[in-house]
Amino acid sequence: MDHALRGKSAIVGLGVAGLGEAPGYTSWDIMAQSAQAALADAGLALKDVDGLFCAMMEDSMPVLMAAEYLGIRPRHVDGTLTGGSSFVNYLASATAALDAGLCDVALVCYGSNQRTASGKLVTASRLPPFEAPYKPRYPVSGYAMAAQRHMHQYGTTREQLADVAVAARGWASHNPQAFMRDPITRGDVLAARMVSDPLGKLDCCLVTDGGGAIVLTRADRAKDHAKTPVYVLGAAAESTHRQISQMPDFTVTAARESGKRAFAMAGVKPSDIDVLQLYDAFTINIILFLEDLGYCAKGEGGAFVEGGRIAPGGALPVNTYGGGLSCTHPGMLGIFTIIEAAHQIRGTAPGLQLDGVDLALAHGNGGVLSSQVTAILGSEATL
Repeated sequence: MDHALRGKSAIVGLGVAGLGEAPGYTSWDIMAQSAQAALADAGLALKDVDGLFCAMMEDSMPVLMAAEYLGIRPRHVDGTLTGGSSFVNYLASATAALDAGLCDVALVCYGSNQRTASGKLVTASRLPPFEAPYKPRYPVSGYAMAAQRHMHQYGTTREQLADVAVAARGWASHNPQAFMRDPITRGDVLAARMVSDPLGKLDCCLVTDGGGAIVLTRADRAKDHAKTPVYVLGAAAESTHRQISQMPDFTVTAARESGKRAFAMAGVKPSDIDVLQLYDAFTINIILFLEDLGYCAKGEGGAFVEGGRIAPGGALPVNTYGGGLSCTHPGMLGIFTIIEAAHQIRGTAPGLQLDGVDLALAHGNGGVLSSQVTAILGSEATL
């Protein structure tokens, strides 16, 4: 039986702003610029927005601040913060709100100036009480623990982790929006300064400015807009912990459940997907998510990414814009996994555009492998 919300909403506008460095602009400026770009892409204006979905890193009530900054009075808002997965999560809540008639035009938006404002990998969150005594450097220390456990349990190597970074840079080298485009090798990744063993500098995401936004409407209105609609076929979330010390198994993420339910809602299987956009805060993320989303068996992710399999020209295109490792990572990345997935389906990717993309997966990760959200997007042919 089809899921009640399958294909009931569509993305009709995409926008980015301030990618890389945007000196002199606040996070709210960048958020607003990306929102304006997405609305212009959809042929809409701020006055048309009556559903607002927003998370920011610097305000406890971001959606209210965003509405005030944009000068709008939305009749439906959602500012649920699950870290970088928030925006993929909004695909589900916006679809439900649109389908229920709570709003007609949903704007999902984000902005950050973390590179030019602070210039360092700084978390605003209070350290978890059970972990603070050990003085971790979050978030990298948590991801390093997961990588160490994966290496210990399955024999995954630093070279295999490096292949993830090399693949990301390969895609980014074709993308004029990417912040880092110079090609790198396995040797470059292994020789880079160690940050938190086994993760070196090139195993870690960038620290950039940037913002992104998408506009959604009900599917029955999607063709009224200028650009090719991208339909939300499936979306599901799962959370396992907040503090990584409470993660049931460092090698198994909640993507196993979010992916299973997103695929079921969309009525497709992993092998049907043409392109994957995965949240790559660190190289270990990609290996864990490929395993948990069903692209290889648990423990085989390291071998799976060898030989350029996820790089340009490889059998499985992953993060075709360069991802957080090479394109942009302004604190939270989830909105950009959606934007690139939608671009690939529309045929408008800023970098390498793949041929014949009808199904794309966008995956969000929040906290320290804590919150996982998977979405399946499709062209009209997939409805």
